[in-house]
Amino acid sequence: MFTRQQLDDIRVTVMGLGRFGGGTGVIRFLVNQGARVTVTDLKPADDLADSLDLISDLKLEAVHLGGHHEQEFTDTDLLIVNPAVPRDSEWLQLAIDANVPLSSEIGLFLQFNPANVIGVTGSNGKSTTTALIHHLLKEAGIKAHLGGNIGGSLLNSLDEIESSDWVVLELSSFQLAALDQMFCSPRIAVITNFTPNHLDWHGSLEDYRRAKQTVLRWQCSTGHAVLPLEDPHVSHWPVHSDPIWFALKDTGGRGVYQSDCGQQIIYRTKNNESRWEVTELNHLPGEHNLRNILAACATALSAGVPGETINQSLSTFKPLPHRLEYVGEFAGRRFFNDSISTTPESTIAALDAFHEPIVLLAGGYDKQVDLTPMSARIAEKTKAVSLMGQTGNRICEQMNKAAAPKTVNCAVHESFEDAFHWAMSQSYPGDIVLLSPGCASYDWFQDFRDRGEQFVDSVQRWASHQTN
Repeated sequence: MFTRQQLDDIRVTVMGLGRFGGGTGVIRFLVNQGARVTVTDLKPADDLADSLDLISDLKLEAVHLGGHHEQEFTDTDLLIVNPAVPRDSEWLQLAIDANVPLSSEIGLFLQFNPANVIGVTGSNGKSTTTALIHHLLKEAGIKAHLGGNIGGSLLNSLDEIESSDWVVLELSSFQLAALDQMFCSPRIAVITNFTPNHLDWHGSLEDYRRAKQTVLRWQCSTGHAVLPLEDPHVSHWPVHSDPIWFALKDTGGRGVYQSDCGQQIIYRTKNNESRWEVTELNHLPGEHNLRNILAACATALSAGVPGETINQSLSTFKPLPHRLEYVGEFAGRRFFNDSISTTPESTIAALDAFHEPIVLLAGGYDKQVDLTPMSARIAEKTKAVSLMGQTGNRICEQMNKAAAPKTVNCAVHESFEDAFHWAMSQSYPGDIVLLSPGCASYDWFQDFRDRGEQFVDSVQRWASHQTN
């Protein structure tokens, strides 16, 4: 693979500009290194307007949108692949057959990055856990950088990163599948949990699992692996570094646990045990967030953060948007935006975070995962369900089957506006109105952010109408 100096004047094809700035970081980095960059994407220019604006000042060799050209993949020195590109793409195969080296944005960064890396992955909770780890490090006075799926590309910050720093990366299964070819794992690997996801892309649960295990596969004995002890899938995965377990229930072994009274976090090593009070967690409701907190604490401790500073740092953490985000209370109803919920497990966790009556908005793009457990929990925990997208009818059928002989108060809609207005018609003061879809957003929305923003906008318009 090329050094940074060798990128000067080489021909690079970037496959997949992506929306909302997806590939712009690596494009800017390559141009700044002197590379001759061609950008190609199957989407037309109108769909990529935001990203095109971000690179409008760059001198590029070519930009081909709305389709690919064979020469871009066979007559180039390096192909940078967007993580979402399917591995069986005929265009990738053209490059492989032509012996063109492949890499990715995250692959280039890890190749050139001088600092220690914390890599966070999992089926749910990885964004909150990643952001919280970064926050704990910074609050302790440790120079830390946030990137990967969260925080944008760090490639253009490489000159600011020193060997004594820490880099905290959220890593998706798509990114990890590519990193496996680099024999690359982070110094500290964090796995929040594991449940079936993205089977439409991976093709099988085994392939998805293997991608996630990349975060552990190439570690050495001097590294650390922060792992969920209560997850029966992950707890038996092969580990080549020092394991640090986290769990809600204290097993008496090494790791980070919640105390039986729930007011302390316990950190136990082979020879020592320390405890500290935890008092400020109301802004991160639910057991799933407590597990995220324990994982982040275990990671921060592994990176040298003193335990006594963690409580104060937890109290100053601001939750990420779209992750069980409190939108406000209007006309006696409390609204929560959990648009990041793209898996059944995350919706179940969101439902379990509340004891009040819930009016739920759920459903979306079909990723070919089993929605039966989620549908059963929705039937059990909600008073009304407004259903959306490709999976709406299936969820409704599964809910009624789980609740039989009773019927569930649910309705399937053809637009988000209809779904929201029906949900509000079913709500009363004292209710929770919750957007937690349990499915991807692709069929109705640009992405989960767009879905969450439309929910927040709808809430604000509804609240304004109530006031008037």
